Parts: sequence; C-alpha cells; structure tokens
Amino acid sequence: MKFDKKYINTRITVIVVVAVLIVIAIIARASYTATVKKNDWLKVGAVSVSDTMPLPAARGNILSADGQLMASSLPDYKVYIDFLSGVERLKDSVAPNGDKIKRFNPEQLAEKDSMWRTNMDSICRGLAEICPNHTFEEHREHLMKGLRERKRYWDVSKGPVLNFIQYNELMKLPVFNLKNRYRSGLTVEPRNNRNKPFGSLARRTLGEMYGAKDSARSGLELAYDSLLRGEPGKKHNKKVLQKYLSIVDKEPVDGYDLVSTIDVSMQDICESALREKLKELEASMGVVILMEVKTGDVKAIVNLMRYDDGEYYEARNYALSALMEPGSTFKTASILVGMDDGYIKPTDYIETGNGIFNMYGAQMKDHNWHKGGYHTIDVPHVLMFSSNVGVSRLIDRYYHDQPEKFVEGLRRVGIGTPLGLPFAGAANPQIRMPRRDKRGGFKNSDNWSATALAWMSIGYESQIPPISTVNFYNAIANNGKMVRPRFVKGISRNGEMVEEFPVEVIKPRICRQQALDDIRNILYRVVNDKEGLGKRAGNPYFHVSGKTGTAQVASGGGYKNGQSEHLVSFCGYYPSEDPKYTCIVAIRHHFYVASGGGQAGPVFSKIAQRIYSKNVTADINLAKDSMAVHVPDVKNGNVIAAQYVLENLGLKSEGGKGYQWGMAFRTDRHVEFQPVKMSENVVPNVIGMGARDAVSALSNRGMRVRLKGRGKVTAQSISSGIKVVKGQTISITLN
Repeated sequence: MKFDKKYINTRITVIVVVAVLIVIAIIARASYTATVKKNDWLKVGAVSVSDTMPLPAARGNILSADGQLMASSLPDYKVYIDFLSGVERLKDSVAPNGDKIKRFNPEQLAEKDSMWRTNMDSICRGLAEICPNHTFEEHREHLMKGLRERKRYWDVSKGPVLNFIQYNELMKLPVFNLKNRYRSGLTVEPRNNRNKPFGSLARRTLGEMYGAKDSARSGLELAYDSLLRGEPGKKHNKKVLQKYLSIVDKEPVDGYDLVSTIDVSMQDICESALREKLKELEASMGVVILMEVKTGDVKAIVNLMRYDDGEYYEARNYALSALMEPGSTFKTASILVGMDDGYIKPTDYIETGNGIFNMYGAQMKDHNWHKGGYHTIDVPHVLMFSSNVGVSRLIDRYYHDQPEKFVEGLRRVGIGTPLGLPFAGAANPQIRMPRRDKRGGFKNSDNWSATALAWMSIGYESQIPPISTVNFYNAIANNGKMVRPRFVKGISRNGEMVEEFPVEVIKPRICRQQALDDIRNILYRVVNDKEGLGKRAGNPYFHVSGKTGTAQVASGGGYKNGQSEHLVSFCGYYPSEDPKYTCIVAIRHHFYVASGGGQAGPVFSKIAQRIYSKNVTADINLAKDSMAVHVPDVKNGNVIAAQYVLENLGLKSEGGKGYQWGMAFRTDRHVEFQPVKMSENVVPNVIGMGARDAVSALSNRGMRVRLKGRGKVTAQSISSGIKVVKGQTISITLN
C-alpha cells in the first residue's frame, strides 16, 4: 500500500498546532487566575482554612502534703434551648399601631411545638431526677414558659450548672438526644469548674478562680498560676470535602500539680476546735496557724468570719493579711530584745506597785490593778503575769533615750521582718521607726511621743499579721533559726515530683544563745508554772511553752468613742523539750470578759493534744484486760455491715438476721440487734445512726442531706413517718 506523504504531514501539523494552542490556553488561564482572580481565590482559601485557635491546657491540681486532692478542675455545663432553631424567619408585618411583628414559617412552628409538647412530660420527669433542686411541676412550668414565649436562649436547668454525669444523662432525654443540634436548638457551654473535695477546709489559702474566665483571683491559685495553668496549644479548622476537620498545630502542655504543705486531718482538727470556741463566744473572727518547727511548713491555716446567719465561713485570709495590734504576745519580743542587748536578765526585779503606773501623763494598768497589783516581781513573773507595767517600765528604763535601738532590735529578732510571702494581699509588719525633730529630740516629732515606747512594748501602736507572730515564736522553738513559712513543698506531674522547694532560712540566728535559753525557760513557766496565765494551754501528756495575749481593738470611731472588741490569743510550741509544732490561736470578740489564756488557751490545748495523739502508736493488747469481755458501742444502722465487723473481731451478736437496718443494744457479753422496717415512701428514723448509714438511708429515698457535727445522729429536721418528697433537703445533727 502506498502512503500519501503530503496528507500525513498535514495531519501532524494540525495536531501540533492544536497542542500548542492548548498549552498556551493553560498558561493564559493560570496567569489570569494568579493575577486577576488572585483575591477571589484567597477569600475561598480563607473560608476553607480557619484562623488559628487556642487549645486550652488542663489546669494542674493542688494536693495536700499526703497526696490528697484539695483542688481540681472538673468540667461542668450550662445548657440552653433555642425554641426557634430551624424555623424560617419570614418578612415582618406591621401592626395597626406601627409596631413590627416578627413572623415565622407557621408549618415549621407547628412542627416545633408538636415535638416539644409531645415529649414535655418525659423530659421534665428526667430533669426532676437529674436536677432534684426543682420538682417535675417546676421544670414543666419553666420549659413551657420558654416555649410559649419563643425564647432563643433559655436555661434548661433553671439555674445550677450540670456536672459531667448530669450532662450525659440530660443528653439521653427526648429532643436532647437528637444528633441534629440545629433541629433540637441545643446550645452547650462547657465550663472549667474548680472543685474542692474538702469544702471549706483551707479555702482562702487554696484560693479562688473567676469561674468561666478560668483565671485565678487569690491564694495558691494566684500565687502559682503560671505553673498550674500550663501552656495552651494551637489548632485550626480546615474544610475538606465540605466538612471541617480540626487540625492540631501544637499540643497543649497541662499544668503542674502543686504539692502543698497542708495536712487535711490537721486542718480539720484546727478548724473544728476554733469553730466550737467562736460559737461559744459569738466571736466575730478567728484565726489558727499551725507550723512545723524545723521546716516552717504550714500544716493548717484557718480563717473564720461570722456572717449574718450566725455561721462561720472562710471569707478572707486574715492569717496573712490582717494587720492588728497583737497585744501581750508581743511582750516576748520586747523582753527578748532587752536580753539580747544585755540590759535585762531573768534575775532582775521591777516595781509594778498597785498595778497602775503613770507613764508620762498616761495611766498604764495591769489586768489585776483592782486587786492591788503585783508590786515587786522578777522578769520571769513579768511575762508569767503578763504585767503591762512591768514590761513597759523595763523597756522604758533602757530605751527611753534610744528608742531607735529598741525598734532595730525588734527587726533583728524577727518580729518586724517582712516574710516575702507569694500571696496577693499578704501584709508586712508595721513597726514605725521614731524620727527625731530638728533639735535631736522627740518632743516635736511628727510620729513619736513620750508614751509611744511604753505602749509599743506591750503590743500596741504596731500592726502585726498573725503569720509574723507565729513565725517569730517558731524561730524561738527552732533554736533561734528563723525559716520562711512554706505553703508549697514542690511541683509534680503524673504523680512524679518534678521539683522540690527547699526550706528557706531568713535569719540563721535571731539572738544570742543565752538570751534564747532565758526566754525559752520563761515561756515554759508561763504555761507550766501554777502562777502562769497560760496554764490552760498546757497538757497533762506533754509540755507546752508559749505566751498569752489580750488586746483591745477599736472597731469604728476609735477606742473611746467607738465600739471596741477584744483580740485574745495564745502563741506557743510543743513539746517544749523538742518542739515539733508552733501554733497561734487568735479570736476577736465582743464578750465582756477577755482572756488570752482562758479563751484562746483551751483551743490551743485541744489542737495540740489531738495532733500529738495522731503520732502516738501503742500496742492495744498491752492495755487489754484478759479477764474481761470488751463489747464496743455499736451505732444504729446497717445491721449486715455491723455484724460483719463484729464477727471479724471475734465478738458475738444476736438478732437482726435477714434485715438490713436495725437498732443496736450493748450488753456485757454481746451486741443485740432489733430489726427495723423502713418504708420506701416515708422518712426513716435515723436517730442513733452514724453519718454514712444515715446519708445512705435518706439518699436512697431521693432526699438531699445536710450534715452538722460528728458522731451519732441526735436530731433530724424532718420527723420520721412523714411522706418523702424527692429532692427535699433534710438536716441531721450529729454529736
């Protein structure tokens, strides 16, 4: 076959020309897109890939010294409903008076109403179980109001936030379980709630958060916010195949956990002892600080203030921020300064007369002036009797012409030393330095008077926060070494200690050894000598050393014109021979009798004994009488649990077989149970039960329980036999 070369060449030429034209078209189109259409395509890209968004880190926990959780971040939720979600908005109409009327698609509105009304009863029954603070009827009325008024942002739970479990249960209810959130109208706002499992214990020291803002406002939360907060990550959303994918650019780094120095059981002991005394005195405020001597670790810190309902709450960190005239606990520092300067010796005597002495035109009085005073006493008895006249005359004798040296001495021994604590609002001691006038005297000085030194020496005209007072006494207990109060032992992550914070020494020695030995001997006598005013702070099982304090505090209008209170206190350490703990108890009250030894001293004694007993271990068999049968006192309540314990202790019990609940009676040889039938529909009698059994019995009937006290239940606010109302709160008192 013969080919026509001319025909073939023509075809190749056509193909090449077409190919070249296609290439030119592609290049032209690409150039057009890259130049003329550049901005349009950049807008499309911006829609496909969103801006970078932060990815929050989990806030670290605050742990107690023994690893218990004291503050942790737990998610909670606010849920809202848009009753017009998915309903088309039509053009507004105009009413005869000219007002605009919003119009919506009537068919879609009817469908929306039908969906809600059909499921309303089921939803409200579920809500009554999930949020028992409101009844079925209250939930129904609330949701129906939102539906009738076409609310766009209606709070489902009617107030409280939902925890994770409640939120999951809510999502199982009709309408809420719709996968299409646009159709249900559901809006969920997750929040990062800071939870404190131990309630009010050390609340002000742990600190507070600003809720939804997730920012710290006080306490350890604020002081160590940068460590707790962690580092947020970054993410962006990218549109792929008409769906948005969340792409993580940088993983968040969760915050560190703080290991605090607080001991939960010690904190509870201190708070309980203080609260009991505050209620007895109807006091306005009280503070307790417990420190470990060698380390300065704050094992417990309590700040209680009385509110209008008569109860006491942690409102402000008075222990760190309250500047107050300390009263007689300050006398220890005054005498120590004189001893350290070599002016005062324990063998010195001072004349106090009949308890009233004229100090440069002002009367200085001892508390027993009406009984004739102490007359001539030695230095130890000056502190044992807490003699205002004795202390002020001793200090005035040696420092009247050189008050600057006395103030410098107060700073030297540590009572006036700023502690540099990391807490916002923590106060420093305010002890003013005298300024001389132009002639070198104090007669015309703007901040000093002839009586200033005398009153300063007994704890007035100076402002000292409780933490500074207890830290000064802790230095005395620590053989003269002053350490900085420590609130955090270190930081950890995933249970592993990352960094431990060392003990910081502020002053290696606050005074000469001889002065230290002398003042320690006197503080021992204040409590253990039968003449000492601090004997009620003592204990029969170990020795306590310390000093009482009583001061008049103005509360509006000054001392003379205004209403005054008293600040009573006791600050000391124990055991005296080898101190382990230093503690201050300070109480502010209006009670007509004021006594640091008689009112703060017993609180100190109770705290010291309970904490001391925590560390005492002994073989119980050494105290057991082999000839006797020891039958324990058994509380009413769960018979099955009680019988199990008795059986494992080798003790006999009778009765109660086949019953869960019963009353317990103790005989000389065994425990006898009398079964009690409990109806599910009536309030049970929980008198005589322990807290756990009482709460279990009441909670199983849908009641909310509020506890007060410890021990056995002695009273219940709702009498037994009354019909149970689910969600109702019942208060039970234990003693």
